[in-house]
Amino acid sequence: MPVAAHPVRDHCLAPDRSIDSPIAPVGGRYGRAFGDLPALEGDQAALLALGAAGGVCDGSDATDDDGTAAAGWPFFGQFIAHDITADRSPIGPHADATTIANFRSPRANLECLYGAGPAGAPFLYDARDPAKLLAGDGDVPRNAQGTALLGDPRNDVHVFISQLHHGLIGAHNRLVDRLREDGVDDIECFDAARRATMWHYQWVIVEDFLPALVGSALVEEVKDPARRRYRPEGTPIIPFEFADAAFRYGHGQIRHRYCLQDGGGEYTVFPDLVGLHPVAPEHRIDWRLLFGPDAQPAKRMDGRLVASLIALPLAITGDVDVDAYHSLAARDLQRGAAIGLPSGEAVARAIGAEPLTSEQAGLDAFGWEGETPLWLYVLREADVHSGGERLGEVGGRLVAEVLLGLLDADPESYRVLDPGWEPTLPAAGERFTVLDLLIDAS
Repeated sequence: MPVAAHPVRDHCLAPDRSIDSPIAPVGGRYGRAFGDLPALEGDQAALLALGAAGGVCDGSDATDDDGTAAAGWPFFGQFIAHDITADRSPIGPHADATTIANFRSPRANLECLYGAGPAGAPFLYDARDPAKLLAGDGDVPRNAQGTALLGDPRNDVHVFISQLHHGLIGAHNRLVDRLREDGVDDIECFDAARRATMWHYQWVIVEDFLPALVGSALVEEVKDPARRRYRPEGTPIIPFEFADAAFRYGHGQIRHRYCLQDGGGEYTVFPDLVGLHPVAPEHRIDWRLLFGPDAQPAKRMDGRLVASLIALPLAITGDVDVDAYHSLAARDLQRGAAIGLPSGEAVARAIGAEPLTSEQAGLDAFGWEGETPLWLYVLREADVHSGGERLGEVGGRLVAEVLLGLLDADPESYRVLDPGWEPTLPAAGERFTVLDLLIDAS
């Protein structure tokens, strides 16, 4: 091997060979974080009416309801959700929800980027340079018919998620180049770059994403496993309260319109930026307009969704039997009922938090009797306790505990192998951020 001119900048500790940490999907199950709490009961028609056009979740007039969080964070959260969960069960009620399979490994390991690796998923890799992921010109790689070549087809559902995927492909390929510059043998280069990309992504989750979403104080508290309720052993179970309620918070942060390029037009997520086809040049994203000091703000979290999510296009919903299912809010509410989630107030009492009052929840005027569906509670709690800027006690703890718990249960994560590790890619500012992961700051 050539002698390196300087130490290997992007070296990350490899897991012990006895640890089973494959690239290929492991899969897992869902379960309940609060198995002793009863399911929220309520009239099905009244539930769907909350999420449909004209209901409490209809924010079609919310064109100037901006908060202060960067507009890109809900899409980064969606990318994480695709990385750690995939529920292919139908939207309706389940006789036994615990039998639902998770078709993603419960690890923040960029499985959607790497698939089963160069041998198991060669279509994801550059045939001329197999250590690198196949990259498109300003877009994810696609075949001759425009179909995206991805480890998870959901990452082409809209432009924001496919452009995030494209940015992470670029991060991996930059790390391959840096490792080669430092004299790392080509035989080791792919594994080393994959691990370094994964650690940078995990670090951003812990040190950039979560503090913005739940607050630095809560993140620091739940970094200590003893302060968490969620402490998985063996293959982690993904709590339904997380996957089908709290981590769907981002639907309430989607703006009415987005500017993607300096001086460019403004677009809605749906239908303007629907995916499943090559990204037009004018839709390629300048991430500085989504993250960092010059970013557009996300919508405040208050329980209302913008028009493009209350009336989803057929390309997303397909033909539906229930008209309310054109609304993402109605789908979120129906999903929680089908799984049998407890009320938000019940979860608040279980963790020792003060529940919202019925006036704070604000559902009485819309014909809903009883306590609040957990997904909607998480958004109303954010509005009541932080003006819609970050998640409250119920939503914040569910999100932070599960994400940190998954990282601490992953034998290949930086928190397990090297907790003091810091990003090695260059940063444009004083500290590394998601922008440095997506944009080359060197």
